[in-house]
Amino acid sequence: MDSLLETTEIERIQFIVVQFGEEQYGINIKYIDNIVRMQHITRVPQVPHYIKGVINLRGEVIPVVSIRLKMGLEPDEITKNTRIIIIRLDNGELIGMLVDQVKEVVTLESSQIDQASYDSTAKGEMANFLSGVGKNGEDLISLLDLNLVFADKDKDK
Repeated sequence: MDSLLETTEIERIQFIVVQFGEEQYGINIKYIDNIVRMQHITRVPQVPHYIKGVINLRGEVIPVVSIRLKMGLEPDEITKNTRIIIIRLDNGELIGMLVDQVKEVVTLESSQIDQASYDSTAKGEMANFLSGVGKNGEDLISLLDLNLVFADKDKDK
């Protein structure tokens, strides 16, 4: 009976796995408000280069960010798989993120997550935005820390 209690205390976290180019990244599902198909993005003048513009989602104006550009990767290629993930940050603010593709939802136990080590394996500035690396079978998934990704958004205006 004691072993049953111990196994229920293992922390499990769900991540949406998205793709940027050939790389897979995990976003903690607690931040996901919505996932929408690509739609018209209205450009906004005098914003940082990585802010693509805004969308109107159910009467709410939401800024859309190119994570590729913010992290120093190649510009986005819009395809039929491109999605806008609506993120609700800890402060309640909604932000749209362009992703190449939404792959799946995975559940990782805390033992399957290693802290991010800042070495040359992460591409460009991406290493600055990772909270860890998850092991899902044979796949490694870089876990995005959305608070770090969007922390300097206000400073860039």
